Amino acid sequence: MTGPGRTIVHLDLDAFYASVEQLDDPSLRGRPVIVGGPSNRGVVCAASYEARRFGVRSAMPTSQARRLCPDGVFLHPRFGRYGELSDRVFGLYRRYTPLVEPLSLDEAFLDVTASRALHGDGPSIAARIKREVRAETGLVVSAGVAEVKLAAKIATDLGKPDGLVVVPPGGVAAFLAPLPVGRLWGVGGVTEATLRRLGVVTIGDLVRLPETAVSAALGADRARGLRALGRGEDEREVVPDEAARSVGGEETFETDLVGETALARALLLQAGRVGRRLRAAGLRGRIVTLKVKYADFTLVTRRVTLEGPTDDDRLIYRTARDLLARIEAGRPVRLAGVTVSGFEEEDGAEAGQLDLFAARAEAGSAPAPASEARRRALQAALDKLADKYGERTVAPADLADQGEAERWPVHRRRDRE
Repeated sequence: MTGPGRTIVHLDLDAFYASVEQLDDPSLRGRPVIVGGPSNRGVVCAASYEARRFGVRSAMPTSQARRLCPDGVFLHPRFGRYGELSDRVFGLYRRYTPLVEPLSLDEAFLDVTASRALHGDGPSIAARIKREVRAETGLVVSAGVAEVKLAAKIATDLGKPDGLVVVPPGGVAAFLAPLPVGRLWGVGGVTEATLRRLGVVTIGDLVRLPETAVSAALGADRARGLRALGRGEDEREVVPDEAARSVGGEETFETDLVGETALARALLLQAGRVGRRLRAAGLRGRIVTLKVKYADFTLVTRRVTLEGPTDDDRLIYRTARDLLARIEAGRPVRLAGVTVSGFEEEDGAEAGQLDLFAARAEAGSAPAPASEARRRALQAALDKLADKYGERTVAPADLADQGEAERWPVHRRRDRE
């Protein structure tokens, strides 16, 4: 269903990464928490509301955040923990509707149009979700309710933190009219400056301005689309999440790495994270891709297809390690990453799995069937330890000689699907 009559709920967990850190460590509550790490090249992943009062914002260089908030608590991100809580929250959302469209770990659209008869109207559903998220996870989620995605998203933003803003049926255009034109999707800094030269400050100004004037400045198609959004015409449906096409992670290093040995250590950590995420999602893939960005920003990728699908980080690591021979490892490397794709659904098959207890096998070879159950049991136990105590709780022997300064050799990590 599109147009009037729909009920769309937009939900956004407040300062998610920072809130998780404060949830897990009560001593951080009320303090300015900045997730992203303290390196010179880093960027802020998330900032608590206490840190935001100092002007700290997501995507800000960490060096700038430290100048603005020198007494802030700077923490490295724990994506495994964030993913665990995100899964719990999204499972709660799906109690109310299967039409859940994730935008990120902490943000989603829900179409609850067909749920109203069972769970009440949109505001009632949003209020219940807010209460249940807080009660079951300790986290706070803000909500916006409207007939269209655009208005629901803006409503959430206006109500943060811990808000619930409702746009009444038939009231989208009136809700949007007084807001700055920059609130519209597709209006960035350059477009906003162009519109301001035409006297357009608010969304209502844009709608009232003759389309010919807007077309002359932005082009006919763009003008038509923006003015339609300004009138509240947003026909986009809520699209439930699709299966992941790849699982991977990449790191930009504090200091450029040179040589296969240094790069191999970084890949070992990445492969461990990728393997844990694959197993958590019940995914196994056949394609392993190595991504390397040199200090001059030249980007290269190398990939290989395994004999069978795998979720084993040791096999992923050895495959990525072999791919290092196909790049210039002697050049300074700014970024490296490992990705697994080409998924097959988990079905109990053993193809492509590595025997953790047998002698070293070649990349892509299959284990002895008798040891597969033991391998999975051990990896499940290690995954639980990593989720609870951190990824370095049980470290590979290859990393045992790392000094304390090398334990966090990165300033930015992106784990993704």
